[in-house]
Amino acid sequence: MKNVLKLLLSVVAFISLFLFCSCEKDNTTEKKAPTADTTFAKGADVSWITQMEANGVKFYNASGSETECIALLKSLGMNSIRLRVWVNPTDGWCNKQDVLAKAKRAQNLGMRIMIDFHYSDTWADPANQTKPATWSSLSFEDLKIAVSDHTKEVLTLLKDNGIIPEWAQVGNETGNGMLWEDGKASVSMAKYTALVNAGYNAVKSISSTTKIIVHLQNGQDNSLFRWLFDGLKNNGGKWDIIGMSLYPSTSNWRSYNTLCLANMNDMVSRYGSEVMICEIGMSWDQAATCKAFIADLMEKTKSVTNNKGLGVFYWEPESYANWSGYSLGAFDNTGKPTAALDAFK
Repeated sequence: MKNVLKLLLSVVAFISLFLFCSCEKDNTTEKKAPTADTTFAKGADVSWITQMEANGVKFYNASGSETECIALLKSLGMNSIRLRVWVNPTDGWCNKQDVLAKAKRAQNLGMRIMIDFHYSDTWADPANQTKPATWSSLSFEDLKIAVSDHTKEVLTLLKDNGIIPEWAQVGNETGNGMLWEDGKASVSMAKYTALVNAGYNAVKSISSTTKIIVHLQNGQDNSLFRWLFDGLKNNGGKWDIIGMSLYPSTSNWRSYNTLCLANMNDMVSRYGSEVMICEIGMSWDQAATCKAFIADLMEKTKSVTNNKGLGVFYWEPESYANWSGYSLGAFDNTGKPTAALDAFK
């Protein structure tokens, strides 16, 4: 009887030890940080999509079947979606609620998400960096607070709906700063840097894992990038990724791609930054040339030193039939994707 009791106690001790180890293993697993998705980003900015749909625009796959646009882009090989956000747009499109609606659709399809803060009520680009109307008379200190509050407000809305963007742009095509005149880099690099840092810190306060992009136009222009990022660095600027736009013609795309690759590698070696092509485009009716351009640019981006070339995004490929006067989309006039998008497969 004594031997049987000893045996039973030994079995109980073994089972207890096994269960304890299993629990410890499970707890360790739960505490691990999620593994980052290292997949090359193949994406598109589709910020017009809800406005187009509200105007009755339809999208079709190659066989002519009507298809939801983001799902269609995913079927063509894309894995990421970029969405711009304006502060108080007069028509309501691309405000925080519109961005949320599009982000939900993208996330439900398993797409990765980039949020592009324009810090304006309308287009922010190399020629236009106009303050939102309600920010126009703010002191510089209050302007920094407005940047921070707006950034947090948008990202909190997304987070409350279960959406954590993988990337966030602090400004759009800011080759000469943003929020002019205060944040004009050629006038005061220090003030531009302070605004970038306000956005950077705001993003990180909501999501420490979201990577912040500082995005410039003309990815082929190394001197522009050195000037701007030297200025940011010298003033204590913060960023995670250097973003680029690249819009060559059908005749010079090879030289632009070569210059862009050299620029990307220089940004890696000079600043240790990751790099990303945030915008590309070419005339919709030059599909074969555009496909060659995209395929070559993706290959070059993947070849960037230390695997720091993160991805390529097409700007508004769903635009067609001269929507909003834009002709650099990648759908034909019947609402079907052109062969240009085959480069993403």
